[in-house]
Amino acid sequence: MYIMKLSEELTWRGFVAQHTFNNITDLDDQTRKFYIGVDPSDDSMTIGNLAALMMCQVFIRHGYEPTLLVGGGTGQIGDPKMDKERPVKPIEEIERNATGIAEQFKRIMGSDIRIVNNNDWLNDLGFYQFQREVGQYFSMTQLLDRDFVKARTGEGGSGLSVAEVSYSLIQGYDFLYLYRTYGIDLQLCGVDQMGNCLSGVHLINKAEGARADVWSTPLVLDGNGNKFGKSEGNAIYLSAEKTSPYQFYQFWLNVDDAGVVDYLKIFTLLGRDEIDVLAAEQATDPSTRAAQKTLAYEVTKLVHGENVAGDAKRATEALFGSGELSEAEIAILEQELPVVKNGVTVVAALIEGGLAASSSEANRLIEQNAISVNGAKITADQPLPAGALVKKGKNNFVLVR
Repeated sequence: MYIMKLSEELTWRGFVAQHTFNNITDLDDQTRKFYIGVDPSDDSMTIGNLAALMMCQVFIRHGYEPTLLVGGGTGQIGDPKMDKERPVKPIEEIERNATGIAEQFKRIMGSDIRIVNNNDWLNDLGFYQFQREVGQYFSMTQLLDRDFVKARTGEGGSGLSVAEVSYSLIQGYDFLYLYRTYGIDLQLCGVDQMGNCLSGVHLINKAEGARADVWSTPLVLDGNGNKFGKSEGNAIYLSAEKTSPYQFYQFWLNVDDAGVVDYLKIFTLLGRDEIDVLAAEQATDPSTRAAQKTLAYEVTKLVHGENVAGDAKRATEALFGSGELSEAEIAILEQELPVVKNGVTVVAALIEGGLAASSSEANRLIEQNAISVNGAKITADQPLPAGALVKKGKNNFVLVR
């Protein structure tokens, strides 16, 4: 079996966007210390953050040493947006969010990985020290040339605060601090952060006379060009409280055929041989949805653990199988589906569960062979036992509890 070099695996998995290397094969000649950061704008990361963490996994497998940064300091300002200023969050909320993100870092990347919070050094950084350490090395011309500055200060722009302009300088100081403290000379990021990250490259060069680099990954987009996982306006979170493991599993199970192989490369730890087998099966017979099923299980296992992924898999299979549901399956599905009490008839269950507007509509659905109970089609109304699963069409359900 051929073992890919780092540059080859990054290319194959789709983790190549902008970078500061002369040639991407430079990555193969050495191992370095790197960091990647997330600002605590929420108490949970999303699958967009997960893509960047999966890129980190590739670097780690090839011998690079990671540090994960939670932006408890930079989060007090907020990464500037192209259209308007971000609302300033209370310090207590930022601290709570930072704790939540750190826990997700540990769960996905391993508990022994180094995690730092930039509030630990930014909080003690005085104004005059910041000007001496950072401000003197940047010109206003550099800052005003940023795309977000032009968009916000041009005609029709919403204006820009001094705090927002300083954000990239503070992020640059993070890189300098980590370089001095841990010898980190490589930053990984999403391509939308490339401009901010270059501030650190510039600062390390000016203040230390040393070279530092940035490597970015493309944003993951769906078939409509929207940020992956946000096409309906609802982000897919890594937190079980914000996106339940069942919903998380369903999201991956329902990705489109055109993108599923790319998502396997980006979001799973599966190797090239395994993904090539799934890609071949996908091309031969997409109706099996083997690629989507594997994707859903592997990503759910990575984020929520093997036991939870197994429960989500079995609950999903129960929806489209036959026979009585187990107690474990019922416990999961009753959090996700409309639930009615046992003793009702199929007609009553359809109405109470919102799958039919009236008795006549419910009876018509039964007569049209559109209703099944525990996987078996029915042709007449009947009473339902506890644990029964009533199904309308392909994807509408009511659970009897």
